[in-house]
Amino acid sequence: MSRTEQLNRPTGTEEKSPGRWLALSVLVLAVLLVAVDATVLGLATPSLSEDLKPSGSQLLWIGDIYSFVIAGLLVSMGSLGDRIGRKKLLLVGATAFGAVSVLTAYATSPEMMIVARALLGVAGATLMPSTLALIRNIFHDPKERSLAIGIWGATASAGAAVGPVVGGALLQHFYWGSVFLINLPVMIVLVVVGIKLLPESKNPVAGPWDLISVVLSLVGIIGVVYAVKEVATHGLSGEVWAAAVLGAGALYTFVRRQFTLPAPLLDMRLFKHRGFSGAVLADLLTVFGLSGLVFFLSQFLQLVQGRQPLEAGLAELPAAIGAVATGLLAGRYARRYSVRSIVSGGLAAIGLALGVITLVHKESGYPLLGAALLVVGLGAGFSFTVTADVILSSVPKEQAGSASAVSETAYELGAALGIALLGSIVTGVYQGFTAPGSVAGPVADAAHESLGGAVEAARALDPQTAGQMVGAAQEAFVDGLRLASGVGAAVLLATAVAAWFLLKGQRLQDGIEH
Repeated sequence: MSRTEQLNRPTGTEEKSPGRWLALSVLVLAVLLVAVDATVLGLATPSLSEDLKPSGSQLLWIGDIYSFVIAGLLVSMGSLGDRIGRKKLLLVGATAFGAVSVLTAYATSPEMMIVARALLGVAGATLMPSTLALIRNIFHDPKERSLAIGIWGATASAGAAVGPVVGGALLQHFYWGSVFLINLPVMIVLVVVGIKLLPESKNPVAGPWDLISVVLSLVGIIGVVYAVKEVATHGLSGEVWAAAVLGAGALYTFVRRQFTLPAPLLDMRLFKHRGFSGAVLADLLTVFGLSGLVFFLSQFLQLVQGRQPLEAGLAELPAAIGAVATGLLAGRYARRYSVRSIVSGGLAAIGLALGVITLVHKESGYPLLGAALLVVGLGAGFSFTVTADVILSSVPKEQAGSASAVSETAYELGAALGIALLGSIVTGVYQGFTAPGSVAGPVADAAHESLGGAVEAARALDPQTAGQMVGAAQEAFVDGLRLASGVGAAVLLATAVAAWFLLKGQRLQDGIEH
């Protein structure tokens, strides 16, 4: 059978699994937890900063190392699942995720927290591609699969927005480590139920797992994203150039190597298809806008507007509501209208909402923020769900793990870049604020590291000086948030235009049009 015939073969007539919707509920539980974990830290940042006292750079690493490691390992783990079995990889990963969550919850230093979050990323990388690949193999009917992916996509998008609500509820009554301990009982349920409900699937002709490609993809992604983060915060330096060159060189070597392997970790020929590439780009930048906004609005609502953690979390709930509502309907509308109109419209909605955030100031009322978050959620639900469906339906089901890994790599890399790039802009502007002349030495240094550091450092000052310093720090943070939102808006609107052309002629079906 030719590759074109494989890609376009009908699968709607294959036997339907009677327990497929129950199996989907287990997979959704896994993806919800990983998505929540990517943003739940946002609300915990102030109390974590007070306890562990990380520097500004360490705080960014605590926030984004989880997504960096997941992004770097997803392709490798998706390919591993194709080889050893996706169910097996999912259950092993879930067990590890629960165990490392306990380590994270009891971290006693910034360095330990960074390492624990990195290990959590390793475990998380085993979960995400396994869930989407199993959906591809459980749901053979295209319309049922679109609905299943819609539920999966709505959960992934909403999970990022639900994270602050979960975190807020826990932080209202418990210490910051509770946002990680909650993972343990959920993962126990997932493993126990998953053993009984999930079918095993793998690629019977996947070939050996290439460890050299695994290392190249990890080094490449982390190197490039690290360089982007550092140049935005501190400008160019020898260290940044070295990381950029190392990362770019590793990615280039990875791509070249995939073309020479008889059983590559990632089939690079998929990217020759315009629709596939466009879907991956849209996937990445949808999450870029969503995660960056949610992460920094959490700090704005607490440290600038003085809301309690639970109140701040509930304030971000409109993003989750919007993502769920449109995620469940995205496949239907993409079939009725077109893939490109739904994806481009979703990206444009996120871009316009980020544009609205450029108007925010310290006293901004909630209706403006709530409306912007709702529009971001609506746009993310449409765009992310449809692009995931396009990516997954582009390959034979034997390669579902690799295709899932591409979609999930875009998701996690978007989350990492959203926090790292937009966060670096916020941090760069923030660190330029002028503290009162009477504040100097360690207090001033701590205040310039982060807004949480400024609030904590102010406790050692007299009330008048403390009020002046915190006020100046808050204004600088808001200035940074506005600038970062403007940059994000420009990127998302440009991507909406690009997606309109790249996704021309793309349809939701069981194969790629050739």
